[in-house]
This record gives sequence, structure tokens and C-alpha cells, in this order.
Amino acid sequence: MEAKKSDSANNENLRFPIMLMGVLFVSGILLASFTYEVGVISDINLSKESASDNSQVQTVDKPEEPEEQEEPPKVEATPPPQEEVVVEENTEEEPVAVVTPPPPMEIAVEEEPLPEAEIIDFPDVEAGFPGGAAELHRWIVSNVQYPETSIEMEDQGRVYLSFVVEADGSISNIKVEKGVTRELDREAKRLARKMPRWTPGEAGGRKVRTRCRLPIVFTLE
Repeated sequence: MEAKKSDSANNENLRFPIMLMGVLFVSGILLASFTYEVGVISDINLSKESASDNSQVQTVDKPEEPEEQEEPPKVEATPPPQEEVVVEENTEEEPVAVVTPPPPMEIAVEEEPLPEAEIIDFPDVEAGFPGGAAELHRWIVSNVQYPETSIEMEDQGRVYLSFVVEADGSISNIKVEKGVTRELDREAKRLARKMPRWTPGEAGGRKVRTRCRLPIVFTLE
């Protein structure tokens, strides 16, 4: 009996340290598993944070790719229908207008008059009517036309004329130096213009222009 008490007493004495060791073992296992899980969770969190940081860095550093613009749809424009142009052929030929240029205009060039020669009042040889003074008187009586108004008014008198006998014998520059009436003066000038060519005067051996004076008498018989 004493021997059994010693074994039970020994077993009782060993139970507590065994239980304590078991508790320590179990608590060590639990603590080890807990620390492992915490470490794994922290590693997972750190990996997530590092991944998020890397993703942020990559999103910042990576340039944004331009969006591809969609090309507008191509619209095929159909050309308008072309109108058929019918060209009518002219059966009749149109007359061709022939334009002739006008003849060149003749521009009249006014010639400058030659300077008139000097009129000589007292030439070496006087100008005279062909045939002399008697022939001149006969010519005037034959060609005079007494104005009817002067006949009715019984106008009569002597009209003094002056004129120039040109170098060719023609009469020019007829003037009335002393007249009677307008009708008789007009008739005297008409007679002077109608006279035939005179014999021109001479000066220095050549024919010159000379001034002559002639009285024409108008009388009623």
C-alpha cells in the first residue's frame, strides 16, 4: 500500500508540471500562429501599399495616350446629272460683214500768207486802165447801173474811190474815200470790182503794187 501511495503521489506531483508544459506548449503554438498571421497580414498590406504606390507612380509617369479620334464618315457626293447640250448646226452660212477702214482724213494745212509787198503811192510808172482815160470813161458809161432809188430821189454827185492795182493788174482794197449816198457808193464799188485788169505800175524796173484814186460821176440828164 505504501508503494502505491508513492506512485500516485509522484503522478500527482508530475501532473502539474506536465499540464503547465502543455499549457505553455499550446500557448506557444497559438502565439506562434498569431504572430505568423500578423506577419502575413502585414506583408500583404505592405505589398498592397507598395503596389498602390507603384500604380500611382506609374499613372503619374506614364503619359496619357491621345484618344484616337474617330474619322468622320465619308459621304460620297453624287455629281449632278449633266444636261445634254444639243448643238444645232447652222445650215445657212451667216453673211460676213466686211468692214473697210474709212479713208484717212485729209488735214488741211493752212499756209501762212506771204507777206504783202509794199504799196507804192508814187511809182516811176503810174498804173492805168487799158486804152487810157478815154477808154475808162467809155467803159464806165457802158456798165453803170444807176440805182432806181437814187433816180427817184434825184441823187447825183461824184464818188471818190481808192484801190490798189496789184502787180498782175487785178484790183483790190477798194474803199470809198468820199461818197454821196449809200446806193451810189455801192454802185461805184461794184464798177471798180468789175473793171478789167489794169496795166500795173513800175518802180525800179519791176512791176509793183500801186495805189490809185478814181472819181466816178453820177449825173441825171
